[in-house]
Amino acid sequence: MELDEVMRTTFAAREYTGEPLPDAVLYRILDAARFAPSGGNRQGNRVIIVKSQATRAALARLAEPAARRYLAQIKAGENPWNTLVPSKVSAHQIAATPVPAMLVEPYLKSAVVLVFVVDLHAIAALDQHLDRIGIISGASVYPLVWNVLLGARNAGFGGTITTLPAAQEPEVQKLLNIPEHYAVCAVVPIGKPARQLTRLKRRAVEDFATLESFDGKAFSG
Repeated sequence: MELDEVMRTTFAAREYTGEPLPDAVLYRILDAARFAPSGGNRQGNRVIIVKSQATRAALARLAEPAARRYLAQIKAGENPWNTLVPSKVSAHQIAATPVPAMLVEPYLKSAVVLVFVVDLHAIAALDQHLDRIGIISGASVYPLVWNVLLGARNAGFGGTITTLPAAQEPEVQKLLNIPEHYAVCAVVPIGKPARQLTRLKRRAVEDFATLESFDGKAFSG
């Protein structure tokens, strides 16, 4: 596939045919994805390839608490897990919220689940002293994650970035024998998509790119 087509058609695939992902194909995907940039080229990333159904079921269970809060907040009209606006949703409401299959089945029905972690010793968190949640250090891991998804799409497979299990990071670390100084960044199920989306809905360039300042003139080609 042409690069433009891959970028325009890589969608969040959550339903799979059950077709296996050959190790040789996954290796090629990772071999190309490893050229993603990272801070200082320190390459503090690790990828754990999870095939065991028991381990995947455990990851699905670990995703459920965060999923309950996510859905309860949406039902209440909130932006879930937001760091600026405190939630008014009660613990009782969260506990009473069912978790739909679509949020946990990808872990169980994909060909493989990839768990991405990053060595906290290797990152540069330039926003660590700002009065907000830190996000800069993600630049050292998420380019790799996205490269993997682009590579999967190019190979005829697909997946999606999920982060629900990360809310239970200590338990994920224990489950996968991850050292404490590694942060859990993404849990990515990958498989052969049950259907292919080719027309994704995204904002036009003019809606998110401006000239010279945040409130500058919309950029157009």
